[in-house]
Amino acid sequence: MAELLIIRHGQASFGAANYDALSALGHQQATLIGDTLRASGWTPDRVISGTLTRQVDTLAAMGFAIDPERHAGFNEYDFQDLLRARSNTKISSDDRKAHFRLLRETVHAWMRGEIPDPTETWDSFTTRVEAARQFAISSDAKRVLVVSSGGVIGQMVSHTLGGPVENMMTLNLQIKNTAITRFVYSDRGFHLHEFNSTPHFANGEGAKMISYS
Repeated sequence: MAELLIIRHGQASFGAANYDALSALGHQQATLIGDTLRASGWTPDRVISGTLTRQVDTLAAMGFAIDPERHAGFNEYDFQDLLRARSNTKISSDDRKAHFRLLRETVHAWMRGEIPDPTETWDSFTTRVEAARQFAISSDAKRVLVVSSGGVIGQMVSHTLGGPVENMMTLNLQIKNTAITRFVYSDRGFHLHEFNSTPHFANGEGAKMISYS
C-alpha cells in the first residue's frame, strides 16, 4: 500500500491585506510538522503543493530536500469571490464566529447552485479536486506528501467516505493548520486512514500553536 499525506497549510494572515501570506505562527507550524515527520521516520519520495503562496511556503518550510511539484487543483476555493457573487458581503476580521458562520452558509448555498455566476462552480471545484487526487497517486511513489487547504481536504475526505455533500463543509471547518490527513491506496482502492491529526501539537509549546485559519 502507498500513502498520501495531505497537510493543511500553516496559519495564513487572517484579517490582513494579503491573507495568502503565512503568518509568523504559520511558518513555525510548518517547520514543526516537517521536523515531526522526520523524527517519526516518515519522509516522502514525492512532494506536491497547490500554487497558492501559503501552500508553497508551507511545503518549503517543512524542509524536505525533494524538488516540489505544483498542481492548481489543490488550491482552495475562493470564498471572497463566492461572497461577492452571493450578496456583495464582506467578512469582518473582528468577529471570527460570524466569519465562519457566513462562510458555512455561503458554501452550502454554492453547493445548491444558489450563487449566481460564481467564478468557479461547485461541480468545477469537485472535478478539479478529483483530478488533483488522481495526479497525486499517479506515480510509483510510495510516500506522497501534499500541502493543500481545508476545503480541498474536506472534499477529498467527504468524497472518499460518501454521504451528503454538506459533509465537506463540516470537515473543512474542523481542520487545523498543518494537520495531517492520511490516505492509503493501491490498485484495489483508496481509503481514509487518518484525519486532522496533530501529533506536533500534543505537548509543550506545540500545544499553544493550534489554529484554524
